[in-house]
Amino acid sequence: MAKPDHQDAVALLKSDHRKVAVLFADFEEASGDADKRTLGEQICAELKIHTIIEEEIFYPACEGKVDEALLAEAYVEHDAAKVLIGEIEGAPAIAEFYDAKVKVLSEEITHHVEEEERRLDGVFAQARKAGLDMDALGDRLASRKQDLLNTRKAGGELPTRMSTMPDQPVP
Repeated sequence: MAKPDHQDAVALLKSDHRKVAVLFADFEEASGDADKRTLGEQICAELKIHTIIEEEIFYPACEGKVDEALLAEAYVEHDAAKVLIGEIEGAPAIAEFYDAKVKVLSEEITHHVEEEERRLDGVFAQARKAGLDMDALGDRLASRKQDLLNTRKAGGELPTRMSTMPDQPVP
């Protein structure tokens, strides 16, 4: 029997999407540099954890079951987001283009989320149609996410690297 707080893979990933959307909206409404910096850091941390669990667990499970071009685009979109995340994390909120970088990151993530969540042919819909065990994937995603959250809370660094498609060598 599933735990009361159990989410299948798609529900967990969609929940992450909603949380980040709220943070981006909060950033748009923020007026002080300190508030913007705090929100920028939260956005970056949430996105880093989300991309790690997708790239380590969800996307590999989708290989051969989801349109490969769509999956390749998802990896590339993650890489583009990681570049902006690195620039946002390394700059004070008062830095030139800080707000613009967060705005562009928001737009990129919105596009990415739309492609994953498209009702009939998005990554999530294709994965469901392929019969992936979303409950088991959800458990794996939740466990890895908790490990990453614990690492972050303990002051540890989250792993970072550019994505590689499964047939690509790691740089």
